[in-house]
This record gives sequence, structure tokens and C-alpha cells, in this order.
Amino acid sequence: MAKQLRLIVVLLGTLALLTSVGCNTIRGVGKDVETAGKAIQRSSDEARD
Repeated sequence: MAKQLRLIVVLLGTLALLTSVGCNTIRGVGKDVETAGKAIQRSSDEARD
């Protein structure tokens, strides 16, 4: 019983860690896409003028 509980706690801890890391990665990708979009917008504005 104690081994099963320990395994469950370890698995939940690992899942929580991976989830938090994944969140930061997705947030970083979002910021990169936003920055690229702003650069494209600036280039478009400059070409139009």
C-alpha cells in the first residue's frame, strides 16, 4: 500500500512539473509569434510609405 501511494505521489509530481514547463514553453512560443507579427507589420507599414 505504501509503495502504491509513493508511486502515485511521484507520478503526480512529475505530471505537475511537466505541465508547468509546458506552459512556459507555450507562452514563449506565443511571445515569439507576437514579436514576428509585429516585425511583419512594421515592414508592411514601411513598404506602404
